[in-house]
Amino acid sequence: MNDDRFDYAAIRSRAMHSLFNTLDDLCEGALVVDKHARIVWINERYAQRFGLRTGAEAIGREVESVIPNSMMREVVRTGQPILLDILEASNESFITMRIPLKDDDGTLIGAIGFALFDNTQPLKTFYARLGRIQQELAQTRKKLAEQRRTRYTFSSYVGSSPAAMEIKRQARRAARLDVPVLLLGETGTGKELLAQAIHATSPRADKPFIAVNVAAIPENLLEAEFFGVAPGAYTGADRRGRQGKFQLADGGTLFLDEVGDMPPGLQAKLLRAIQEQEVEPVGSDRVIGVDVRILAATSVELAARVADGRFRSDLYYRLAVLPLHLPPLRERLADLEMLCENILEEIAQRNGTTQFELAPPVLDLFRRCTWPGNLRELRNVLEKAAMLSDDGRLTCEDFATLVTPTAPAPSHPAALPSWDEATARFERQLILDALQACGGRVTEAARCLQIGRATLYKKIATLGLNVDAADRG
Repeated sequence: MNDDRFDYAAIRSRAMHSLFNTLDDLCEGALVVDKHARIVWINERYAQRFGLRTGAEAIGREVESVIPNSMMREVVRTGQPILLDILEASNESFITMRIPLKDDDGTLIGAIGFALFDNTQPLKTFYARLGRIQQELAQTRKKLAEQRRTRYTFSSYVGSSPAAMEIKRQARRAARLDVPVLLLGETGTGKELLAQAIHATSPRADKPFIAVNVAAIPENLLEAEFFGVAPGAYTGADRRGRQGKFQLADGGTLFLDEVGDMPPGLQAKLLRAIQEQEVEPVGSDRVIGVDVRILAATSVELAARVADGRFRSDLYYRLAVLPLHLPPLRERLADLEMLCENILEEIAQRNGTTQFELAPPVLDLFRRCTWPGNLRELRNVLEKAAMLSDDGRLTCEDFATLVTPTAPAPSHPAALPSWDEATARFERQLILDALQACGGRVTEAARCLQIGRATLYKKIATLGLNVDAADRG
């Protein structure tokens, strides 16, 4: 049975020798260098390609003195192969492969290189396919970069009411400060829009804006989503690993929407990541530094959740360095007309139709609604009415089943006096009251009113008051 026993070491040695000889025969050139990048051996035709008569003339010389642009020194310096490369030499180009050479103990002792082809013709098909892949990759990166840029600016936050102008003023100030901002407000008040506007106006505007809706991600995936996954961290994980949102937002802004819904177990890790500006991917023991500005938003009473223990107080204070309270729609009803106009214009542009008009009574109807869904609800109502209407003008009838007013329609006020009439009425009554209090003495009445006696007489005459001509004072 001795015939079944194989000398594996001898077979491996023979295979390596055969492989080397085969490559030497097939390739345009081959050489071996020591750990100092000095040529130990070079085949004859390769030596002649570089102006030598024989390969022996190259032995012991620095590899660059024979092959000026050689990368063999880089291979012996790093111990890493360069498997496919182009070597430009004089008027020729070589497709090359370079491999480190080690002894039986694994110690680097040199490197071996092969010039596979003396032109790129055999690799044209490969290069064509590589070019297509690179083009597709560039297009994908471009689309991804566009998705990571903000769509909204402060001009997107429509409104000129005092409440709208004040929140925009505060947000512009926040954009200049590189500190965490906590956006507080009811659902549909435009928190993400304002977050994007803050980023777009900040010094980080040319860097990524990465948004994460904490409430939309399953709890068991949140850590991987935030911090990334190391290669092969668990069964089924990508062998190349995956970057988390912190790494994707590096240099830019990370927007945490609905942060109030974050599970307690992740809050401590998030706090550390924000404070230390470093993350540790799932399944890794390596810490990665990041430079990220945090913008957070929530529609819940976060302070109340801190009070009842559902949200860490230290994380709350870290996020709420600069809190901004977005006003609900019911507190900025003066903006209704402008908001409706803007939304109807967007609907028309998206659908390629003529823009709808609102009949004036519709705005009165809207002002009597509470809008619990705020701008999101307003948009929904307008889109439904536009979709169901056969006319270009939306009336109260179009919204009869879509909104429920909670306040009665305002009655028309009685006719008001003019400014001059109201002023004269006030002055008349004031002078009569002063004269009565002073017993009809004009001089004393003038003193009480802090005006001159002549001025008071003039006003008495202008107003046609009937008083004694003699001054009883």
